[in-house]
Amino acid sequence: MTEAIELGLPAHAFDRQDDGDDLGFYAPPRLVTHIDEAAVGALTSLYRDAIPAGGRVLDLMSSWVSHLPDDVAYAEVVGHGMNPEELAANPRLDRWFVQNLNDVPDLSEEDARYDAVLICVGVQYLQHPLAVLREVRRVLKPEGRVIISFSNRCFPTKAVAVWRSLDTQGHASLVRLYLETAGFRDATASLLADGRLGDPLVAITGRS
Repeated sequence: MTEAIELGLPAHAFDRQDDGDDLGFYAPPRLVTHIDEAAVGALTSLYRDAIPAGGRVLDLMSSWVSHLPDDVAYAEVVGHGMNPEELAANPRLDRWFVQNLNDVPDLSEEDARYDAVLICVGVQYLQHPLAVLREVRRVLKPEGRVIISFSNRCFPTKAVAVWRSLDTQGHASLVRLYLETAGFRDATASLLADGRLGDPLVAITGRS
């Protein structure tokens, strides 16, 4: 409720239909992509332009793919997620860890380590988005970027109430509110795929 008040949202904004154990929900591995090929390609192009080659990347709420460009080398790519089998299958990760950010939003990563932090189709599940994003800002280098992308797909019982109540434009405004309240600058929305021929995809980028 504290974050909802800080964000000017209703008290129950971060309630969920299914408040059961998240680690249990995500225990079965899902080795599928949650956005289609065209949306993946658009996201990969954004990553190519926004993340410096040779940089350090933290892929939060990751899976068995990170959608980073195959032909770009990074100093380190660290993955976080809820399923160890999925993370172990991700060829781009140099190391990974399992953590429920709704229970423990703190990140065991040093200050100013990363050039970019990614959250792909996962922001809708965060019950403490400000706590998580303030940690993201802490682990980013000065002028580092956070890139939050989302589509219209989700596990609805695990998505927070405020997300379920909004359309795509509302989602973009909500994520910008998260970023700006957490202290990020230049929060900018990009429509990567309009959804007319496949999955829609929006990315919000902010600077530390």
